[in-house]
Amino acid sequence: MTPTLPAKGCLQPPPLPDLESTERMIRSSSLYEVGGRVSAVAGESIEIEGMTAPIGAICRVRSSDGVTTRGRVIGFHGVRPVLAPLERLGGLSAGDPVRLIDSSLRLRVGASLCGRVIDAFGQPLDGQPLPHDLITVDADRDPPESLDRPPIDTPLETGVQAIDGLLTCGQGQRVGIFAGSGVGKSTLLGMLARGSNADRIVIGLVGERGREVKEFLIHCLGEAGFARSVVVVATSDRPAAQRVSAAWTATAIAEAYRDEGHHVLLLLDSVTRFALAQRELGLAAGEPPTTRGYPPSVFNLLPRLVERSGRTNRGSISAFYTVLVEGDDNNEPIADALRGLLDGHIVLSRSLAEEAHWPPIDLLQSLSRLQPQLVSQEVHHAVAQARQHLSEYRRHADLISIGAYRVGTDPRVDAAIAMRDPLRRFLMQEANQTTGLQDSQAELIQLLRRQAADQNNPSAHAATAPPSAVTGN
Repeated sequence: MTPTLPAKGCLQPPPLPDLESTERMIRSSSLYEVGGRVSAVAGESIEIEGMTAPIGAICRVRSSDGVTTRGRVIGFHGVRPVLAPLERLGGLSAGDPVRLIDSSLRLRVGASLCGRVIDAFGQPLDGQPLPHDLITVDADRDPPESLDRPPIDTPLETGVQAIDGLLTCGQGQRVGIFAGSGVGKSTLLGMLARGSNADRIVIGLVGERGREVKEFLIHCLGEAGFARSVVVVATSDRPAAQRVSAAWTATAIAEAYRDEGHHVLLLLDSVTRFALAQRELGLAAGEPPTTRGYPPSVFNLLPRLVERSGRTNRGSISAFYTVLVEGDDNNEPIADALRGLLDGHIVLSRSLAEEAHWPPIDLLQSLSRLQPQLVSQEVHHAVAQARQHLSEYRRHADLISIGAYRVGTDPRVDAAIAMRDPLRRFLMQEANQTTGLQDSQAELIQLLRRQAADQNNPSAHAATAPPSAVTGN
């Protein structure tokens, strides 16, 4: 019997290690063992004596009962390294041995990692072993050089009608999702993951409640979204150093896929909890608190985090970073800093959520800085008109609601009243619904064309206005 040969194209060459990361690993490898001992433990920091190690190095501490704890070097007290534990502390005492195990965190990544849930160290959380065809990369890399970034000229299809139609984003763009707690950030991330046309999806859940992780995988991400996703999890009960590492791990996995030539969608929830974790580490390392208690290292790490995503000559990372604003204040320090670093921002409104307007995107406060160069002139004109209608209605909302405005007083307000409900219906979308980019833009153009035609027909326009606006009572 003649054996059946694999179909043409089924045989794939084994993945080769990234030369840049391999060179860094060889140069940073140590040919001898470096060790010390625990000198002091204060809160969530461990002070070491008898050895030295660079910032970011990974060490292993062994307690007297044989339990090992990994930690990352975050600073120095004099000449003594200070470790932030990557795992829960327990049973440590002065004099316990410490060993340097690596100069930075290493990860194993590859195409077969899709559909898996891992922790901040790249270890599986779903009870299954990692595949054998993964390659090792460094979790901490420098962002691409500015001149190595091609212009962003390809629209990103998100499947969310309000974003594709009025806030068009590009492949390689970095966007912030700003909202208070419980307004719908996770639901919107799930819609992006299901509706995006990205080749690979990497999701970082930093500081989330443990209960919500599986709910996000089942209800928000769904089976189709999970199949092409890698989910990195560090829940709120994990040490601060592990929560910080989860953001770097998710970014490093996205970079590895980008270097393979893929278009990657990176969803990080949330940057605020990443900043809060870094605040704990910075204060433990002795940094002085500044704005609202945040040490300088927080504002140094934010640009490093977001600049690692984007488009390169090999591929692209389109990143959406959620920002949990304190007290619904979009001008608090972390939100204000990120708005200046990103290529756009999407603001979720609590008042819209209370009105069952989903997704509750406030279009007038949201902006995609790259939209003008990603859409046609016709779409750009339609977006400008829609924004004008929304703005005009908001300015006169009080007069309209109490019946103090009479139709015919101002043609711009008349048009805004007529477009209020059609635009509202356009912006609302079920969580499990997906709309194509071209369909969203075409529907918006048709919506504005019908409005222009109705405006030229006064009787039709009056019929669409609310009775209080027509009568003035």
